[in-house]
Amino acid sequence: MRPRAKINRRAFLRGTAGMTLALPVLEAMGKKVSEATPRRFCALYTANGMSLPHTKHGLDEWSWFPRAEKDGKFVFGKSTEAFEPFRDQLSFLGGLYHPNGPKSDPHVCSDMWLTGAPLQDPKREVYNSVALDQVVAKHTKQFCRQPSLVMSVDAGVGFLSRTGTISYSTTGKPIPAENDPRQIFNRLFRADRASMESQRNELRRRIKLVDAVLEQAKSLNQTLGKSDRDKMDQYLTSLSEVEERLVASEKWIDIPLKKQNQSHINLNAHSEGDPGEYYRTMFDLIALAFDADITRSIAFMLNREDGMGISDTFPIKLGINRTHHSLSHAKDKDGQLNFAKYDKFLTDQLVHFFKRLQGYKESNSNVLDNTLVLYGSGASTTHLPKNLPTMIAGGANMGLKHGQYWRNGETQMSNVFLSILRSLGVEEDNFADSTRTSAREIFTRA
Repeated sequence: MRPRAKINRRAFLRGTAGMTLALPVLEAMGKKVSEATPRRFCALYTANGMSLPHTKHGLDEWSWFPRAEKDGKFVFGKSTEAFEPFRDQLSFLGGLYHPNGPKSDPHVCSDMWLTGAPLQDPKREVYNSVALDQVVAKHTKQFCRQPSLVMSVDAGVGFLSRTGTISYSTTGKPIPAENDPRQIFNRLFRADRASMESQRNELRRRIKLVDAVLEQAKSLNQTLGKSDRDKMDQYLTSLSEVEERLVASEKWIDIPLKKQNQSHINLNAHSEGDPGEYYRTMFDLIALAFDADITRSIAFMLNREDGMGISDTFPIKLGINRTHHSLSHAKDKDGQLNFAKYDKFLTDQLVHFFKRLQGYKESNSNVLDNTLVLYGSGASTTHLPKNLPTMIAGGANMGLKHGQYWRNGETQMSNVFLSILRSLGVEEDNFADSTRTSAREIFTRA
C-alpha cells in the first residue's frame, strides 16, 4: 500500500467562483496538529457548603468528603457514591481555603470563590478582582465564538454579599449570569445576521439611555447615591459583556456550526419547575456548547448563599421538609442527614453532566477528557470558610492524576487555581494571592 500523504494544516478546498473553504483538522495533517484538541474549563458552584455530619450522629457514611479507605483507596460516601463510575476521572481536595475568607462576612464566600480577592473593605472602588473563568476566557476566546458563558439559577448579578453570579471581569465587576435555557440556546445556536443586527440596535438604544442618565446625574451634582451609581456601573458592565459577545459572534457568522443532535434539550425547563429537569437541561446546554466549541470557559452557579433565590426551595420540591440554607445550619441528626440527601441530588445531576461530556467524541478521546471541571463551595458547613469542599473532574488529556482524596493541612485555593491554569496551558505567573507554582503536583502526574 502506498503511504498516505501528509496534508498541510493550511490546506484549502477550492471551488467555483474562486470560493475557498478551510479544511477541518484531519489525521492526515499529522499527529501534532490532529492532537491539538481544545482545553476547556467549567466552574460549578453550590452555596451553603456540603454536609459533613458531626461524628456523634453516626453518619460518617453520609459525609461529602470521604471518611473511609479500602485497599488504599478512598470510599465514596452515600451522597457521592454515584460518582463511582468516574472514580479514575475525579479527585477530592481537602484543606483548601482563601486567606481572606475568615476575615470577611461569611456570606461573601461566593463572591471570592473564583477570585480569591480581599473583600474586607466594601468601600473600595473595585470590590473584587478577576475570576478564574475569565482568565481562561482571555486566553481561549480567539478560538471560539463566545469568550465565555456565565450561568446561574437566578439571572443577573444579585447584590453585594448575596451575589447571583460567580464570574467577575478583569476590572473586578460582577458579570451578569443567564438562567433561561431557551434564551441561552438561542444565543449560542441560533445567531444569524438579522438577530445580531437587532441585538446591536437594542444595545445602542440602551447605551444611549445610560449615557443620558449619567449626564443628568453629572449636571445635578452627582445626585445619584453610591448604591445607584454601583447599579449603573454594573449595568454598563452588562452592556460591555453583550457587546463583546456580539463582536465575537459576528466574526464567526459565515462558519457553520458542528452538526449535533439537540433533540434531547428541553427548552421549556425553568427554575420554578422540577429542579432535576432544570439542572439537567442547563448541563445539557453546557455540554452542547463545549462539543460545538462555541466557548471554552463556563461558570454555573447552582445555588445562592444565605437562602437567596429560587433554588433555596429545591429541597422542599424534592420532598425534603427544609430549605437549602436551613439544612446547612442543621445540628440535629435528621437535619444533617437531609442535607446530605440534597448533596446526593446534586451529585446525580453532575453524573448526568459527566456522562453527556463523555458521550461527545473528538479525535481519539471525548469532551470530558479535554475539559477540567471544578466543583465546590465557598464554605464547608454553616458558613465556615475553611476546608472548602472541592472536587476536580475530567481533564485526562491534560495530565491530571485522579482517583485520590488529596489533603495536606491548609492550602491556599489560589495555588490550586494557578495549577488549573497551567494544566489548561495558560502560563500565568500567579493568580490572586497564590504563593507558589508547584500546586500542580497536588493533582497532576509528574
